Amino acid sequence: MSITDLITILFALVIILPIIASSVKIVREYERAVIFRLGRLLGAKGPGLFLIIPFVDSLMKVDLRIVTVDVPKQEIITKDNVSVKVDAVIYYRVIDPVAVITKVSNYHYSIMLLGQTVLRDVIGQVELDDLLQRRDEINKRIQAIIDEVAVPWGIKVTAVTLKSVELPEGLMRAMAKQAEAERWRRARVIEAEGERQASAVLGEAAAIYEKHPLALRLRELQTLVEVAREKALIVVTESGTTELGRSIAAYKALKESQVEGVEKK
Repeated sequence: MSITDLITILFALVIILPIIASSVKIVREYERAVIFRLGRLLGAKGPGLFLIIPFVDSLMKVDLRIVTVDVPKQEIITKDNVSVKVDAVIYYRVIDPVAVITKVSNYHYSIMLLGQTVLRDVIGQVELDDLLQRRDEINKRIQAIIDEVAVPWGIKVTAVTLKSVELPEGLMRAMAKQAEAERWRRARVIEAEGERQASAVLGEAAAIYEKHPLALRLRELQTLVEVAREKALIVVTESGTTELGRSIAAYKALKESQVEGVEKK
C-alpha cells in the first residue's frame, strides 16, 4: 500500500466517521424526537436508536415528563374590590410532540403567560371569602380554562394550585378582630348557658331543701366540716337560735357551776 492510498483512507475515515456519528441518534424513554427533512415534517421518533440523514434532517427533542410552571405573583382586585396578591403553580405534560413543536413557539413560556392571564380573570370574578374558602373549586376552574386552550397545542394540564394569597395589612387586622369578637361571643354564650343550667339545678336543690329542712341542716354541717379543714380559718356560727349554740351555752354554764362549787368548798 502506497503512501497515497494510506492518505486517501485516512482522509475518508476523517470524513466518513463524523458523518456516521452524526447520523446516529438516541432518544431516552421519556423523550421524543420531531424530525424535519429539508424543512418538511417527517414525524416523531423514539425512544431508542434511529438514523437520520446528516445535513438534510434536523430534529428537536421534546420532554414528555410533567413540567412545573411557577406563575409569578399577581396583584388582583377581587369582585368585592379587595386587592390581593396571588401566585400559583401549573403542572402540565406534552401529549403530542409534533403539535407542541409545530403549533406554538416556546410552549413553556406560552403556558406561563396563559396561566397569568387566566389567573387574573378568574380571581377577578370571585369574592374574597370564596377565594379563601373555596380554593379547590377555583383551582379546577383555572385548570379547565387553561387545558381547553392548551390541548390543541399538544399539552395536557394535569393540575393547577394556588400557592398563597396575600391580603393587605389593614384587612388582616380587621379579620383578626372579627375572629376575636366571634371567640368572645361564643365564650359569653357558653358562660350564659352554664349559668342557666346551674340556676336550674340550684332551683331543684332549693325545692328539695324546702321539703326536707333536715337535709339543709346536714348540708350546713357538711360545709362547716369542709371549712374546718383549713386550720388558718376561724368559723363564726349563728348563736342563740341553733342547736349548736344552745349546746355550747349549756356546756359553759355547767363548767361555771362546777368552778363555783369548788371555790365554796
